[in-house]
Amino acid sequence: MESDRKRKVLKDVFRRYMAAILFYVVSSVVNYVIFMVYGVETEPIIYAGILVLFCFIFLFIKDYVKEQKKAEDRERILTDVESQWREVNEPENFAEEDYQKMISLLGERIRNLEDDFSNKRTDMMDYYTTWVHQIKTPIAVMKLYIGNMDDEEKRDLSAELFRIEQYVDMVLQYLRLESESNDLVIKEYPVDELIRECIRKFAPQFIGKKIKMDYTGTDLVISTDKKWFICILEQLLSNAVKYTQHGSVSIEVTEDGKLNISDTGMGIAKEDLPRIFEKGYTGSNGRLGQKSSGLGLYLCKKAAQMISVPISVKSEPGKGSTFTLNIYQEKQLKLN
Repeated sequence: MESDRKRKVLKDVFRRYMAAILFYVVSSVVNYVIFMVYGVETEPIIYAGILVLFCFIFLFIKDYVKEQKKAEDRERILTDVESQWREVNEPENFAEEDYQKMISLLGERIRNLEDDFSNKRTDMMDYYTTWVHQIKTPIAVMKLYIGNMDDEEKRDLSAELFRIEQYVDMVLQYLRLESESNDLVIKEYPVDELIRECIRKFAPQFIGKKIKMDYTGTDLVISTDKKWFICILEQLLSNAVKYTQHGSVSIEVTEDGKLNISDTGMGIAKEDLPRIFEKGYTGSNGRLGQKSSGLGLYLCKKAAQMISVPISVKSEPGKGSTFTLNIYQEKQLKLN
């Protein structure tokens, strides 16, 4: 137990004995004065006082050791109060009994609230999971209709439909990230395969906006969760396309295992950089035309933390941005 807690225990015990100490001191002085006034020999009362003092010290030390043991038990419970709150010491008086009843009632109410919240969250997850799968059916039908249109209309509608599909997927990703369940499936994947899968998905967007995509393949293999790794890549590519009106987007995997996604877009203001990964923060670019929900980069950061892939960004307004995923981990990444 920490020395600070020991001092607090000693202080509490001393405060409890304060009245007894004062009574002992006052009674000893009064008895000594009376014995002196009446000329009675004071040696017996001094011996008696010393004997009482030793008894008092013994009881004080015994009580201190007992309180220290109780403080250690409380400290142990505090480290995991949610699961050990029922293991508090037996009450020694009526006041402690009342306090423990209060704690028990609050603990039961918290547990009931947690169970209720967990059930409601499960219901919400089931609902939105079903909704996402159901909404993809009309999206697929609309894609078939768009396929019969002329090129100009097809390009515009396909781009908007793609954005709808991205937002639908974002709903499910957000709910899964915020849940306490861990659905990670860690396997080895060629990094090149994951990157090219994302590029193929966004190819119509690059073509539609006439943005050049630069990418050179890599032989690196990474142990990760494919779903969340691709989720990060897709969101970063989505932002690159969204905020780049002309120029190019490039993906580079360096020899030291850094995956850089760069664009020649509008860039990010210096004052926005420290907050771009916050939930709901849109920044000056997002507020421009109300194009951003403020969830995309938040999802990236959360997913990156979940699969242990540090993410960082460098940007300059008017010149573009570079997001870096440090996919090199000594036990995670290797060469084919």
